[in-house]
Amino acid sequence: MAVTIKSAREIELMKEAGKILAQTHEELKEFIRPGISTLDIDKKGEEIIRRYGCIPSFLNYNGYPASICVSVNDEVVHGIPHPRHFIEEGDIVSLDAGVIYQGYHSDAARTYGVGEISPEAAKLIEVTKQSFFEGIKFAKAGNHLYDISNAIDAYVRRFGYGIVEDLVGHGIGSHLHEDPEIPNFRQKRRGVRLQPGMTLAVEPMITGGRPDVVWLDDDWTVVTDDGSLAAHYENTILITDGEPEILSLTGLE
Repeated sequence: MAVTIKSAREIELMKEAGKILAQTHEELKEFIRPGISTLDIDKKGEEIIRRYGCIPSFLNYNGYPASICVSVNDEVVHGIPHPRHFIEEGDIVSLDAGVIYQGYHSDAARTYGVGEISPEAAKLIEVTKQSFFEGIKFAKAGNHLYDISNAIDAYVRRFGYGIVEDLVGHGIGSHLHEDPEIPNFRQKRRGVRLQPGMTLAVEPMITGGRPDVVWLDDDWTVVTDDGSLAAHYENTILITDGEPEILSLTGLE
């Protein structure tokens, strides 16, 4: 496994990519409302990304046909935007987006409630988000990669939710997906030792029921097998000599 250590220059570029991606999510959060289509969200997201002088990481990546992955309710990840898939009051919507700034990627995801959502949906969203922060408490130089995985697992299991095992986080840099893979579930091995300059995309994907998922016929959209709701929360982080730095947060969340 070849985990890249980023130079100071690379880190600066990734920080700028992260700031732009964080702002993209902030603007999309304000844009989501009942009655718009998932394709409307994608078009808005691409417009924002290009306005900031970036390229959407996902557009045409391995054939993915859009700039923003828009996943609704039981869709876990990689939902393909569609002009006739309309957002409704009470939905939960996961947006996964990436930007390329001067050759370097940032990757982040959020799940939002649309209007008045059920208490169960709100709790799932909050636990998914908090599990990310529980995990990165261990994202420190000298610790091991799977310390992050184990902490996410330990937190989520307390609530009886499912942790998707078919999909994992990843390293990131000049490529959208780099080594190492970062599971969100407990591992027996320790994984690589974390070092300053590593950049990682940590992304818990949590279900309200069983962890099993299936791929739809479009070969992209991943849904829960039991029809339960799913939530997704992701940021690009930097391992430092001290606390990890979250590159894709505005500080407003």
